Amino acid sequence: MTDAPVAATRPTSPWGDEHETVDAVLAWAVGRVSRASDPKTTARPAPELAAETGETITAQGLGFERALAIFDDVLIPATRAQDDPLNLAYIPAAPTRAAIAFELATSAANIHAGLWECGAGAIFAENQALGWLTDLLGWPKTAGGCFMSGGTSGNLSALVAARHDAQARTGRPAGRWLVACTSDAHASIRSAAQVMDIGVLDVAVDDDGRMTGQALASALDELGSGPEAIDRVFAVVASAGTTNAGVVDELAGIAVVCRERGLWLHVDGAYGGGALAAPSVRPLFDGIEQADSFIVDPHKWLFAPYDCCALVYRRPELAQAAHSQRAAYLDEVDRAEWNPADFGMHLSRRPRGLPFWFSLTVHGTDAYATAVEASLATARVVTEAIRERSFLRLVHEPELSVILFERVGWTADDYASWSKQAAKAGTILCIPTRWHGDSVLRLAFVNPLTDPAAVIAALDTLA
Repeated sequence: MTDAPVAATRPTSPWGDEHETVDAVLAWAVGRVSRASDPKTTARPAPELAAETGETITAQGLGFERALAIFDDVLIPATRAQDDPLNLAYIPAAPTRAAIAFELATSAANIHAGLWECGAGAIFAENQALGWLTDLLGWPKTAGGCFMSGGTSGNLSALVAARHDAQARTGRPAGRWLVACTSDAHASIRSAAQVMDIGVLDVAVDDDGRMTGQALASALDELGSGPEAIDRVFAVVASAGTTNAGVVDELAGIAVVCRERGLWLHVDGAYGGGALAAPSVRPLFDGIEQADSFIVDPHKWLFAPYDCCALVYRRPELAQAAHSQRAAYLDEVDRAEWNPADFGMHLSRRPRGLPFWFSLTVHGTDAYATAVEASLATARVVTEAIRERSFLRLVHEPELSVILFERVGWTADDYASWSKQAAKAGTILCIPTRWHGDSVLRLAFVNPLTDPAAVIAALDTLA
């Protein structure tokens, strides 16, 4: 006697019917993308937030209406609008509406883009966007890489690949390797050195905060002439637009030294790399075509939403040798295909480059060049306005779109007080920094919609 077949049953979702929730969230997202950001959004104190939200995670749930209301009425107003045209602090962001909208589509598709077999279509599109960047660099068509979460993970991954290559070439054990950079290099370089348990060789900068080939050669020579001393340095990190002042290192001279001494040249263009698209400043980057690896954050000056860092290698096979993860459950991965997991410190990853690809595809690369040039033009107009005001003084000649200036006679406390008051009032987001040891004010332009007249009016309150 045979057992009766088991009746087919459809599992009951533990989440219930979520159609209303989905519709409500989509409606909110469409409205958010369609309207301009509120320029007065500034973070609220933690006690105020706690009082307004109360307990949100409960055994029975609050329902989508209450949860969405908390998000819209309490949490979002407690964040800073990164695409506000007068947000000129740190390095803000100005994603296109197309890119923001497509971020929603990317999330809805729920693609695993770490391996080709899972996300071939998405990876193919991401590689097209990377191809545009490598063309701007003047690199061969064989160059490539992947999208990371940000400049910190991109820089770390590039340096891991560089050290792996140096070890393979020299046969030296891990030891205490050195990476060479300046004090103005992004803080993530020293963070990466700490993670990798390596040292940092400080290279002197000139009066403009720039590393030169001559300064690099001198720093290397000071290590000594023995092979043990020379071989300790495996990579040099040059800046293509420092975060603090927008300085571009002397890439051509640095590249010559790296080539002569067999050193990996990594160029950090997290902020300034977007200016490669702008003909007016492209000569500043001469020499970048000789670099071995490069990063740029499209979420900074290439109009993509957070988080998105493009990491590319001149010879991707060297990165693949360093980053490919091996395990029994990965034995079936086709290593002949383009697997982004092989090029950085990650395995699982979402296709964070797709919104960037979509916006590039929708608008075209000429529009990107125009948008970057618009930010540069705004910076130049504001720079001239600062020169014309006796109570302001330019402290560094801008190369890209970061301006450092001082209010004559002010102290660090004065700057901090004015900055906080302006932010609270929604007038402008402009924070102090330090240059040559002195407190100064800093503006960073990456939004093509920033009105120079509005910026100048805000600066006039400094009088």
